[in-house]
Amino acid sequence: CYGSTGPLSTNPLTGKSYFHDSPLVTNRDIIQAFDLLRKGLGINKVHTLIGGSLGGQQTLEWAISQPSVFDHLIAIACNAQHSPWGIAFNEAQRMAIEADPTWKENDARAGIEGMKAARAMGMISYRTYETYQSTQAEKGTEKIDGYRAASYQKYQGQKLASRFNAFTYWVLSKAMDSHHVGRARGSAQQALKKIKAKTLVVGIENDLLYPFHEQRFLAEAIPGAAFEGLTSLYGHDGFLVEFHQFKKIVGRFLKSEGTNQETATADATYDFKSLEEFNQ
Repeated sequence: CYGSTGPLSTNPLTGKSYFHDSPLVTNRDIIQAFDLLRKGLGINKVHTLIGGSLGGQQTLEWAISQPSVFDHLIAIACNAQHSPWGIAFNEAQRMAIEADPTWKENDARAGIEGMKAARAMGMISYRTYETYQSTQAEKGTEKIDGYRAASYQKYQGQKLASRFNAFTYWVLSKAMDSHHVGRARGSAQQALKKIKAKTLVVGIENDLLYPFHEQRFLAEAIPGAAFEGLTSLYGHDGFLVEFHQFKKIVGRFLKSEGTNQETATADATYDFKSLEEFNQ
């Protein structure tokens, strides 16, 4: 899992990788590990906690569990509870991994072909109809096979397979499914009231995976929270692409809080041709 314990890590009880024996990990577990790191580094206060999508879910959990640590919170394209819609997308992707006959093996590359299909399925939820129409439409009228959209899906699956594994993909999708800030806290509303950080919630209007109303709910439930929305051709993935919009939004938020710190967002340009590059 890029630096932390994951399914390919060594199980101290067996001396072998966990593989299928890897335990269920929740977002709450993950932020508890983050907080151990924070304490180990001697960090008592954090100026701004920011995250999007799965990372946004984790920022909420962290700000709830350690409300006195964070001065500012910026939660992007996320929710208080992962929706049945989102869980269904994740389960469909796990079914694709399960359908790979190698998935039952205890090997780092097990299920990799299934993960390619899972990634292709996931891409549809991260983008929109307009994304594909603008970036993958055919230039002519005569083609009857070998479409750009089809090759793009295969490309995305192969690209992820070159740097990731199906076990970790599985575990992280389960962590996302488990997300519910209200678990053992009465309700989502009660949990969100615990947040003390000055909060900005950002939603993407045409996000298919985390609809706008989920961010509005957060902004209404977190005391004193502000809400900003944007529209992106890239749908949910807009939080990875719309650098200029986010720089302005974050800059306004921090300036409104009287901070002297500048927004550390690099200037960036992009076009439709760069879509395949930004998601590497």
